[in-house]
Amino acid sequence: MQRDFNHPSIRQIEKVIDETPTVRTLVFSDDLLSTVLPGQFAMVWIPGVNELPMSVMISQEKGKAAFTVRKHGMASTALYNLGAGKLIGVRGPYGNHFDIKEGKLLLVGGGTGLVPLLRLLKFIKTTDNVTVLMGAKTKDEVFFENLANELLEKNNHKVIAVTEDGSYGKKGLVTEIMEELLQTSTFNAVYTCGPELMMYKVIQLATSKGIFVQASLERMMKCGIGICGSCCVGEDLVCRDGTIFDGKHLLANSEFGHSHRNKAGILENY
Repeated sequence: MQRDFNHPSIRQIEKVIDETPTVRTLVFSDDLLSTVLPGQFAMVWIPGVNELPMSVMISQEKGKAAFTVRKHGMASTALYNLGAGKLIGVRGPYGNHFDIKEGKLLLVGGGTGLVPLLRLLKFIKTTDNVTVLMGAKTKDEVFFENLANELLEKNNHKVIAVTEDGSYGKKGLVTEIMEELLQTSTFNAVYTCGPELMMYKVIQLATSKGIFVQASLERMMKCGIGICGSCCVGEDLVCRDGTIFDGKHLLANSEFGHSHRNKAGILENY
């Protein structure tokens, strides 16, 4: 039977991986979601609570997919608290995907924004030279470092952890470390996902050097299929037109990096 993308399919959580004190990865079987392209997302239903958009995390096991969630709001905390054996609903996949370039690549991620970037690593060629910047506030919030190194073991690569307090890796913001890299290195493409203000700076830096750059945006999503309009960024709908956008397009958008909409649809400044 063909799967209806717009109706939830019930999936059982098979394994829970604690990544940090506030982040967990929930693994489940799903042949379709296990093969999505980097940047695509699913709508996840937490029974009795709400539905929220989630990038699809890779799994090293065939036929498995995963969601990596940080407990924050009501829905994300409820999802975070689900243990093995519990049920969720998933629909999708939705959205477009990163344009995969070749050559010297720079990936810049913050927090759970690393999820689509880790999936991207599975699609690049082993001949590519890859640098991954992973941003976190402190050592306890650094995750996916070992997995990134494993995925890139056949590539010439660097995985650089960056913590704001300097408790691990390089001290500072990932954008500061990126700025240092651009002083001595050139890249064929930059990919980023994470807090919007971080991505705004990443895109500015890449664009100033004439480097192709794409970002995966996060916005309030209620439907995931372009009906409700809650995920609008200027004239764009993130669920329908994204979540992947070219850097130059985003810099021309008056809302990106400056404002977002709350659950009521009211525009709020960062």
